[in-house]
Amino acid sequence: MSSKPSSDARTTPVLLIGVDFGAPHFDADLQELGLLAQTAGLNPVARLTCKRKAPDAALFVGSGKADEIRTLAQMHGAQEVLFDQALSPAQQRNLERHLQLPVNDRTLLILEIFAQRARSHEGKLQVELARLQYLSTRLVRRWSHLERQQGGIGMRGGPGETQIELDKRMIGDAIKRTRERLLKVKRQRATQRRQRERRDTYNISLVGYTNAGKSTLFNALVKARAYAADQLFATLDTTTRQLYLGEAAGSASLSDTVGFIRDLPHGLVDAFQATLQEAVDADLLLHVVDAANPDYPEQIAQVQMVLAEIGASDIPQLLVFNKLDAMALESRPKQLQDMYALDGRKVPRIFVSARQGEGVAALREQLAQVVASAASPNSMSPDQATELPNPHV
Repeated sequence: MSSKPSSDARTTPVLLIGVDFGAPHFDADLQELGLLAQTAGLNPVARLTCKRKAPDAALFVGSGKADEIRTLAQMHGAQEVLFDQALSPAQQRNLERHLQLPVNDRTLLILEIFAQRARSHEGKLQVELARLQYLSTRLVRRWSHLERQQGGIGMRGGPGETQIELDKRMIGDAIKRTRERLLKVKRQRATQRRQRERRDTYNISLVGYTNAGKSTLFNALVKARAYAADQLFATLDTTTRQLYLGEAAGSASLSDTVGFIRDLPHGLVDAFQATLQEAVDADLLLHVVDAANPDYPEQIAQVQMVLAEIGASDIPQLLVFNKLDAMALESRPKQLQDMYALDGRKVPRIFVSARQGEGVAALREQLAQVVASAASPNSMSPDQATELPNPHV
């Protein structure tokens, strides 16, 4: 168990809970959950981790650990308890009754952040659909205060049950309307993509784990002013600009897409198909990696899982190891370009600092070679196009 108090009282104080079920990616320090909480405007005041072989069906952590959580929450003045894993509706309801505090999980936290950050009409629709789908499974929690006084054996009805059925119908209708509106937006995007294809535009999409620096790199490449910040999910809406790569290569279409994260709610993957379609239809993926993060191999694996889920795993990739400026001098690579073993194949890798501009010119040169070779009759693969002498060695 670990406890890290905080003195910031400007935001809602929350207690972070992580349960280790033996998964290889367990975050023992709850660092990512803490960053997510801060991004959502919450203030983590204490953290608690424990080990279990399997979740408790009723309370997820068991009654003894639930008592410990209640004591710790009272000690630090926490007004909410936040779990790093997804809770079932029944577990969430039982924990709230036991702790006498609001209880939420990682899934809802990510949904809340997306709801705060979405700016475009499409992004808002996608978030709304995911939130409605999540809420539809937790209606009984919203109306648990209504007692079924008339609901004895052999009887149906009661105010609680009636309200739940009404809510289910209303949310079902809202989900249907939102899906229809998203389908319309998806058709509009498809029309825009066909127009780009008719212009023979080479499409490049930036993908990667959240906060890897995709938007900073996007701005550095196209001299744009897309919102970029050192926080999770700074970008939710796809931005596309023309990237000029010189006379030989001409221009390519460069898209900045939403960042991925561990345990991304499946509802969000489904709801964001229209946005992630930019990655599916790309000719090349610039997979941006936070080179200064010691967990970058796991983050790469998480991104690959989502790409496989949306049908983009076979698209050629160029790994861009970003944040070179944040790496210790002794850990910096001696050469800025090499190859990286990714899913059984060798993928080109280049090190850059998007913030300071180091390596960005070399990246543009590589992209120019890839785009120019794609336009030539004897085109090379991105792997071949980047196996060239490196002037920075």
